[in-house]
Amino acid sequence: MHELPILINITMALVVAFIGGIAARRIGLPSIVGYLFAGIVIGPFTPGFIGDVNTIQQLAELGVIFLMLGVGLHFSFEDLWKVRGIAIPGALIQTALATTAGFFLSRIWGWSFSAGIVLGLAISVASTVVLLRGLMDNSLLNTEHGQAAVGWLVMEDILSVIILVFMPVFSKGGPFDWSIIGITLIKVAAFAALMFFLGTRFIPWLLEKIAFTRSRELFILAILAITLGTALGSAELFGISLALGAFVAGAIIGQSHLNHQVGADIISFRDAFAVLFFVSVGMLVNPVFLWNNLGHVIWLSLLIILGKLIITLLMSSIFPQSIQTFIVVAVGLSQIGEFSFILGQEGLRLNMLNNDQYSLILAGSMISISINPLMYRLIPWLDHRLSAIPLIQKKETKPAVIEKPEARNLENHVVITGYGQAGIHLVDVLESLGIPMLVVDSDVGQIKRLNRRGIRSLYGDAANSEIIKFAALKKASLLVITLPDETAASMVIAAAREINPELRIISRTSTMEGIRYLLDRGANHIVYPELEGGLEIIYHSLLELGYPLREVHKYAEAIRHDQYDTSHTSKEEYFSLQALLNASNDIDLTWTDIPAGSSLVGRSILEADIRALTGASIVAILRNSQLIANPKSVTIFESGDQIGLIGDAHQIGSALEFIEKSKIAPVSTEKE
Repeated sequence: MHELPILINITMALVVAFIGGIAARRIGLPSIVGYLFAGIVIGPFTPGFIGDVNTIQQLAELGVIFLMLGVGLHFSFEDLWKVRGIAIPGALIQTALATTAGFFLSRIWGWSFSAGIVLGLAISVASTVVLLRGLMDNSLLNTEHGQAAVGWLVMEDILSVIILVFMPVFSKGGPFDWSIIGITLIKVAAFAALMFFLGTRFIPWLLEKIAFTRSRELFILAILAITLGTALGSAELFGISLALGAFVAGAIIGQSHLNHQVGADIISFRDAFAVLFFVSVGMLVNPVFLWNNLGHVIWLSLLIILGKLIITLLMSSIFPQSIQTFIVVAVGLSQIGEFSFILGQEGLRLNMLNNDQYSLILAGSMISISINPLMYRLIPWLDHRLSAIPLIQKKETKPAVIEKPEARNLENHVVITGYGQAGIHLVDVLESLGIPMLVVDSDVGQIKRLNRRGIRSLYGDAANSEIIKFAALKKASLLVITLPDETAASMVIAAAREINPELRIISRTSTMEGIRYLLDRGANHIVYPELEGGLEIIYHSLLELGYPLREVHKYAEAIRHDQYDTSHTSKEEYFSLQALLNASNDIDLTWTDIPAGSSLVGRSILEADIRALTGASIVAILRNSQLIANPKSVTIFESGDQIGLIGDAHQIGSALEFIEKSKIAPVSTEKE
């Protein structure tokens, strides 16, 4: 048997991470907790299979690179600038206070100066993944409170990047050397100048050229080459961390109009290697050490969860923003995650931390991440208690608990998941008809556009978060899923069926196989755009060839009724098509207008006696957008009426000529 140590380690890490992620989600925890526990399971401190720490950590470096690329892609100075009044000073003050608190706690434990600094910095930075998921699941992201939290986190990310640059400087030990700082700043400035003056021109240009080749493989390869090349180049040529190089590459690519496609193509690589990164982090945790130092674990967890919460809430007294904003920010940031791991690993690499000290940081992260979803339940209680304080009462401007759609009198509404082209058209039609609706979409730009139009919306991934629970599905009249991904659509259908088993659901599918798949999962109607296009071509082709409208429509509906099954012709379809073919030889249906000034206006169908004069029968009248089917003989013609005539070609021709002549001559009711 071939020796495949790398493949074995990757396989075991991913399999155990998958099991851990499933278990974590089952009990309502973020998947990241399961990945960390998976690392503990295959780590050197637990029995059973022991993964190669060095091999997995080298692969995990790719996880760091892709995580930082994602941060760079979504980095926005514009978003930060909108909430600069609270985010910039708030993040600076909170980071300083949390770092100081962590440092003093480490000194009580007897840690070194450098280890204490790393601990303090690590607990001051919250997890981007956990914060965004928490805000999305609680319908807070698309609010001013949520935006303040995101801006605060962006500022923390900037600080973390700066810290990564200077950590090698402070790891040297000995007297403070300004020359080293100066050299570091020069290297960073040179790298920044090269990337932002040349990179901003070359990288978007290159991606656009590759995009025009219409080769998805080349496009993805270009992204990987740019990302890894920039990260490695920054480390080898400028002595800057791989993480910073990847962040800068992401920030530059983010300026291109292709940034959304880059994000979509790279997400699989990011997620896969990020899992390996979290597993590698868990492998460094020594459960025996944590058990023997349980007191340290508890104190550090309390500092992360309650200490950061209290620090942020106390800061509300010196800022003009409402206490409600600070409550949301405090709850969202009372945890630590991936940036803390990156800082901790850098501390390990620079010998500023040892493995046991790093294990404590990881334990605090796992506990805080596990508890953070429950922290959002404290928002109403904190609002009630803190709003009673006189100093805070004066600043209270908005309710702390953002009203969910259920609380906004939403009922008999249409819920639309996905605001792509199909969703846009549907929203336009429903808006024109005055039908209440709620749109769920994961593109914040689209959400902002909906808000400007005054259309209710929820920001989030309807398939992979709890956001669908806030769409008031129990009171909805219809759920329309326009997502092109059948797996995502099936997850939305399953969640909707749990909430409201009677809800009518229309879903889009992208394949023929998806039709039966989504119907089996509870959809009432399926729309397959490709086949709808084919039916439209058939529909118009048959009409142009002179086949009757009613029979063409009946045939198309027969196909839809059979769930788009075009592989065989059902009995209903056969008779429908046969009737169409037979009828088309002998009969025709034509619409025509009653001309202005016609002598027919004011007369009844009986008085006009068109059937007796021409042989054609009037089977319908379209009046003021209302269809009168099979009108009675006493029906009076009005100006602007459109009448539907049925008969053979000769009869229809005689009727049209008769109606045209009615403009200039009185109609005779005598039979010829």
